[in-house]
Amino acid sequence: MRELSEQEQVRRGKLQRLNELGIDPFGHSFKRSGYAKEIKEKYQGIDHDEFENINDEYIVAGRIMFIRKMGKASFFSIKDKTGLIQIYISINDVGEECYDLFKSADLGDIVGVRGKVMKTRTGEITIKCLEYTHLVKALRPLPEKYHGLTDKEERYRRRYVDLIMNDDARKVAFMRPKIIRCIQNFLDKKGFCEVETPILTTLLTGASARPFVTHHNTQDLDMYLRIALELNLKRLLVGGMEKVYEIGRTFRNEGMDPQHNPEFTMMEIYEAYSDLEGMMNLTEEMYQTIAKEVCGKTTFNYLGHEINLDGKWKRISMVDAIKEKIGVDFKKDMTVEEALKLASEHDIEVQEHEKTVGHIINLFFEKYVEETLIQPTFLYGHPIEISPLTKKNPIDPRFVDRFELFISGHECANAYTELNDPIDQLERFESQLKEKELGNEEANDIDMDFVEALEYGMPPAGGIGYGIDRLIMLFTEQSSIRDVLLFPLMKPENEDTN
Repeated sequence: MRELSEQEQVRRGKLQRLNELGIDPFGHSFKRSGYAKEIKEKYQGIDHDEFENINDEYIVAGRIMFIRKMGKASFFSIKDKTGLIQIYISINDVGEECYDLFKSADLGDIVGVRGKVMKTRTGEITIKCLEYTHLVKALRPLPEKYHGLTDKEERYRRRYVDLIMNDDARKVAFMRPKIIRCIQNFLDKKGFCEVETPILTTLLTGASARPFVTHHNTQDLDMYLRIALELNLKRLLVGGMEKVYEIGRTFRNEGMDPQHNPEFTMMEIYEAYSDLEGMMNLTEEMYQTIAKEVCGKTTFNYLGHEINLDGKWKRISMVDAIKEKIGVDFKKDMTVEEALKLASEHDIEVQEHEKTVGHIINLFFEKYVEETLIQPTFLYGHPIEISPLTKKNPIDPRFVDRFELFISGHECANAYTELNDPIDQLERFESQLKEKELGNEEANDIDMDFVEALEYGMPPAGGIGYGIDRLIMLFTEQSSIRDVLLFPLMKPENEDTN
């Protein structure tokens, strides 16, 4: 049994007194007529003296965040979902019994107030309390106002306290659904249909990632939590749903850092009869729409850089970007031995399953180029070896029609001109199996049902996947993925610290 602190013991004593007074310490429903932000905005421009002729009343409710007790009259502030509003309470207005009830309140208690709107001589919009209602007794004290939850681990672990104390955390929490709703409205207006596909799957396909493995007891079947949304959405293109998208949870059994959480939100979009160029244009327009409609600006401070989303974004091929940075030209034909020699000269370690020219090109990009792509950049022309689901480039089949969007040195989206040739697709799957045999734990399985679907004919298409959490990091100007997830994955806390 946890030992109670002195403050917690005092609060439980107050809870007992509420019970003795016949007041439910944990309250019932309470109907409000206004919120803090709208009340303050409505009356902020009115002079103090004009309030003598204003008799507007409001019923508000929220958590007590500040108390200044002054004998027979006091000020306190409550916070609702929109912010803080000040309350003035006097024994002359509410009576002795009610005022005594208020005086027993603690920071963190949740209360209701009916009162008349006024403005103090210092210019603060205030509710003059005419009726005070206790709603919920907080049994634990809030953190100190000026320190809050300074330990980031504690902020993430006790997000509910972080949301109480940290206005920035609340802002991000409320902005996230607005951004997602903006995306949905944007795509819906363009004729896309939002769909849902299974989270549990029997095959590891759609991306290069290690999966979480689970077990279906009734079927006695090992299954994966999906690592991507791709193949089921492309099946829908075969079925005639020409413009589809899904926003959903995806799971990858990987480490945690400021850019990665094992459980994250992904959006994938597929459009029949489109291509890589169509996905670039769609992405530019979507980001710029979010910036203007949700944020009201197009410049953002992201990961230490000022990012400008306006205008046309840079477009450059992977091999040209490498040549631009270090002078190595992978556009010309070369053998694996020549590529390995270049890797050795540039201190690049090559694993057994990476001993192909395409993999080595990608290793050069990751080491010398990726972190230098600061402003929005569409990087296209990936080697075929690292893109098993992408259509070959018709001019140079060593490469595929794929791009990644990079902002502040990090990937934010991944797009393809989709591979719809079932024969080529089967060969790519078989190549992935060979990589798995050589030790690549992230290689794909063969999905024969998907190959069969392609044999019925999938229209030419463009497709793209976005990390929604990273997108929200940009628009809310956060440096860690944990700051845009309400409940990021955390290691279990020792019981003795509770």
